[in-house]
Amino acid sequence: MKQKIAKFILRVLGWKVIFEVPANTKKFVVLMAPHTSNWDFLLGWVGYMSLGVQSKYLMKKEAFVFPLNIILKAMGALPVDRKASTNVVIQVGDMFQHTDSLVITITPEGTRSLNRNWKRGFYYIAEHAQVPIALGFLDYKNKTGGIGGIFIPTGNYDTDLKQIESFYYDKQARHPEKFNLSLQNRK
Repeated sequence: MKQKIAKFILRVLGWKVIFEVPANTKKFVVLMAPHTSNWDFLLGWVGYMSLGVQSKYLMKKEAFVFPLNIILKAMGALPVDRKASTNVVIQVGDMFQHTDSLVITITPEGTRSLNRNWKRGFYYIAEHAQVPIALGFLDYKNKTGGIGGIFIPTGNYDTDLKQIESFYYDKQARHPEKFNLSLQNRK
């Protein structure tokens, strides 16, 4: 029932969801970009619901105040202490070892403001857990979102990041001026 409601909501809003993940892939880290608006989270969550995919999300622990904490946890959010980032990589990476299926969504920008340097946690979590990175996106220009493929980390972050970033060059954020890979912000 939830899946049908989510599909209806997306249809009314004019959004199309793409999910290019091999059927046998049950564990992966979703790199979700661009992230320039609170609407990104809601659209992503409805998109996952429309596919019947349950994802966990990393969210700053400061957002977990009563009664919002109840709603966030029900939606799959996991509180993260951003000051202890190295422990987060290990903790989240280890979660993958204790389950048959797990999807964790991470926004590498770490903020809805312009951030020219993505946080590396998504990469190191995937590497530690030995799982692929799914290229999650929202493209407001074309009203499409979802996962546009899988990327296997090679261990060379700088080279891999260039390839990953190239996937996002044609994706338009809700607020393009806040997305580091928007044409206007690229160096």
